[in-house]
Amino acid sequence: MSKRKVFLHVGAPKTGTTYVQDRLALNARGLAEHAVHFPNKRLFADPTLFHFRAALDLLDQDWGGPSGHARGAWSSMVRMTQRRSGTVIISHEILAPAPAEKIARVMNDLQGSEIHVVYTARDMVRQLPAAWQESIKQGRRWSFDRFLAKAEDGIPWFMRAFDLPSVLTAWGRTLPPERIHVVTVPQRSTNENLLWERTCEAFGIDPTWAHLDSERANAGLGVAETELLRRLNRQLDRSTRSTAAHDELIQTMLDRSELGRRRSRKVQLPPAHYDWAQAEAQRWTAWVEQAGVHVVGDLADLQTGPPPADLPEDPNTVRSKAITKAAVNALTVMTREAASRPDPSRELGARIKARAGQIRQR
Repeated sequence: MSKRKVFLHVGAPKTGTTYVQDRLALNARGLAEHAVHFPNKRLFADPTLFHFRAALDLLDQDWGGPSGHARGAWSSMVRMTQRRSGTVIISHEILAPAPAEKIARVMNDLQGSEIHVVYTARDMVRQLPAAWQESIKQGRRWSFDRFLAKAEDGIPWFMRAFDLPSVLTAWGRTLPPERIHVVTVPQRSTNENLLWERTCEAFGIDPTWAHLDSERANAGLGVAETELLRRLNRQLDRSTRSTAAHDELIQTMLDRSELGRRRSRKVQLPPAHYDWAQAEAQRWTAWVEQAGVHVVGDLADLQTGPPPADLPEDPNTVRSKAITKAAVNALTVMTREAASRPDPSRELGARIKARAGQIRQR
């Protein structure tokens, strides 16, 4: 039997993966004392960024940074993993819809280890609004209605990552069912520690070994804030241009303002899509039960049920007043951010003056 277990936490997106990854990173040293390793390329660097780059490199993708920033990261991850004994956790949600040839490479690169796959699943009623909002944060311009129409056709990248049966069929093709772990996201719990405890059970580790809690979370937008950002994406044409400077300012706006801490009504799945969401949940549940994989949590967490009786046909209609309020808030934080940044022309003038002084002294 191998002295090393490798847990590939492959997603899904919008299921608390950010929280789990950050908690692993915060407690990396303490976990290592228990032979649980969350690999990092450099001592004081962010491990979550290393795992992201390793996933990008494996998938031959190059986004989220300068050209070539992920090159060689997967090979580095493999080398670090092979030097460890005990438990190694590799985690990033963009791995979920990896094609067969990339999964085969992972299994080949990690041969000699006891490989496990962990997948976190969440009901579609919460999953789809979160996915649409995330796509808007990343620069997309589509309306929620258009997103949902494409989602039901399985077109967006998110839907391939959310399709539990296809993801786990692909990743588990060469693994016994007991090494495939489905973690369900609790339905009504606001206690993220419950998700952490479930994920640790899948990893086979004691959750108390990571006593530092994470305060990191993806910004949750309301309907007004999401609509404002969607319109801004259209105006800036973020989806087609190289807009790194724009993206940085927008992320600042999300991180530092009330825009990133929802003030308007939350985005909700319209009633017309509940039947499809429920059918997906039933398909997932049937696959899990037939495959005999390890479930941590309750498959009932994946069920959606009927829409609330008081939910309007279009719960995402936005009034102009709400958008104006969100816009003023966003403009305020962006103005403050711009004012706090150094003036490039002044910096250039200071450098020229300093250089002239050096020349005079010669």
